[in-house]
Amino acid sequence: MGLGIEILAPTSNFDIESILADLEVGYQIIGSRRILKRIRSVAAIDEATPYDLTFYSGHNNKASTIVSNTNAGIILCNKSIGTSISVKPDQLLVLVDNPRLVFMHVANRLRSIKIKRKSGISRFSCISDTARINRTCAVGNFSVIDEGCIVGKNTIIGDRVSLQNCVIGNNCIIQSGVSVGEDGFAYERNESLELEAFPHFGKVIIGNNVEISTNCSIARGSLKDTVLHDGTKIDALVHVAHNVNIGRNCSLTAGTIIGGSTTIGDTCWLGLNSTVKHKLQIGNKAIIGSGASVIDNVPDEDIVAGVPARSIKHKVNSDQLFLMAGQIKTWNKNKNTKLLHY
Repeated sequence: MGLGIEILAPTSNFDIESILADLEVGYQIIGSRRILKRIRSVAAIDEATPYDLTFYSGHNNKASTIVSNTNAGIILCNKSIGTSISVKPDQLLVLVDNPRLVFMHVANRLRSIKIKRKSGISRFSCISDTARINRTCAVGNFSVIDEGCIVGKNTIIGDRVSLQNCVIGNNCIIQSGVSVGEDGFAYERNESLELEAFPHFGKVIIGNNVEISTNCSIARGSLKDTVLHDGTKIDALVHVAHNVNIGRNCSLTAGTIIGGSTTIGDTCWLGLNSTVKHKLQIGNKAIIGSGASVIDNVPDEDIVAGVPARSIKHKVNSDQLFLMAGQIKTWNKNKNTKLLHY
């Protein structure tokens, strides 16, 4: 079977057209449908075998060469390169608008064994008697869930997670090593120049379908809550300070630091190791470049980068940036400018 990750039993019949129709995805097929009966696995395009399903999202000059050279049985690729590729006799080319997204949907449909662990609480974890954990949740080894915490339906708590002063919604994933609800970093100097801690009374409120990757720190609010709204995804080693409010469907990549009392709008993307100063307003659909140091407010749909961060939206014409931020680029023929759509 080669290097693919098996997703189907040997007796299964794979019908990608039925799956795409069910997903309501527009597509075009080039090649022989005989290959459908032998697809069993998924794989990267450069490692795929005739038994594998793969994808390629690019539509640059290299795309035709990369897709033509793969040994994969079925390749999901961009519609724009379909006519320039010679399909092998034992291959099927499926042309779609967003190959990566379609691949994700198809592969998730095909998995016969779910990655998520079974519901239940590890006997090695410590759960307060006053915590409310839905019976459909899973809690890993050596995690601590403090008094008054609430965890919603089908949420997965990994190993060595610390939850305090928090409410977590449904269908969330909190990976190993995450700390949620500790006091934030807030001090005032007294007359003797000694640092005295500001008291924290707030919580961390996490919406539905939120994912927090390993070794993140989410501080509780001081006088109001720290909030992560529905659908937001947070990569590893991210720090969210007290009183921060992060909108829906945001993506915070690894190493991001958000200063206290900052508000981030919906559908934002924050690049690797970016830093946002405290008490700022980041608008909806904003993009923060990797390594940026944001010290001023960012308006809706702006793109900022650098130290200190400045708007570069007028300079951006790279397809890679839009792909990286998980957004779709379209062309406004009237104004001859590129726009962001989500």
